[in-house]
Amino acid sequence: MALALNTKRGMVTAALVAPAVAWLFIFLVLPFIAMLVFSVGERAPEGGYQPAFTFAQFANLPARSAAFRNTLILAPIGSFVCLIVAYPVAYYLAVKASPRYRLLLVSLVVVPFWTSLLVRTYAWMYLLGSRGIPHLLGMIGFEDVRILNTPGAVLLGIVYGYLPLMIMPIYVSLEKLDRRLLEASADLGAKPVSTFFSVTLPLSLPGVMTGLALVTILLLGEYLIPQLLGGGKVFFIGNALVDLFLQSRNWPFGSAIAVTLVVVVVFVLLIAMRIAWKIAGTRQVDLV
Repeated sequence: MALALNTKRGMVTAALVAPAVAWLFIFLVLPFIAMLVFSVGERAPEGGYQPAFTFAQFANLPARSAAFRNTLILAPIGSFVCLIVAYPVAYYLAVKASPRYRLLLVSLVVVPFWTSLLVRTYAWMYLLGSRGIPHLLGMIGFEDVRILNTPGAVLLGIVYGYLPLMIMPIYVSLEKLDRRLLEASADLGAKPVSTFFSVTLPLSLPGVMTGLALVTILLLGEYLIPQLLGGGKVFFIGNALVDLFLQSRNWPFGSAIAVTLVVVVVFVLLIAMRIAWKIAGTRQVDLV
């Protein structure tokens, strides 16, 4: 009887999980396998893929070192700048804001996602172009200031575009904070600054790590912001992939870069999870 019951439960569980497993296998595992196969092939004379077994594409990765360098430098910097800006905002929303207006303020954080990133990035192109902020700076004596098509413009676009994704995990972590711990700290004579660094910040670090992992992983594959605000001068790995697959039609080399990017993303995620678990101890930490 118990065996039949367990078998029935197992079948029900398998039936419920099967659609998700099939989805992941078809849209995640199979494309990655195809990309892995392409990465050890050769470029056909007319472009595309030609069957072979060679690691020459991986040996040629230094040819795109500028894209890797820009990505591996600007993506972490952008993530940490997002963190510096996002934490005070999330802290105010979760701890200081009146419950009456909290939902409205959180909605305002999400509002930018209602508009296409392409439109918002084009708006920044105008603001950072010759008729925008540089023109205003020229009127007060700062002539020949160029912001657009520089790493600074790309960094600014990154922070603007991904800031809400950093705010929300931190906000959720702070919103779940037990206020009695703050009251206990104050009753024991701790000053607000000491309470923040000894209670609030440690308990919110899982949310911080979640935001950092989420934003960094997305930035590693970013294409639009470097393309528009970098003007073809600040290449990310995503720009290199578009060039190799759609213009150069060098699918094996593009696949090798994509496989390397996936390895980097997994490495970043594992590090973030390890740090988060160390910080949280036995508390449950969800990064994805």
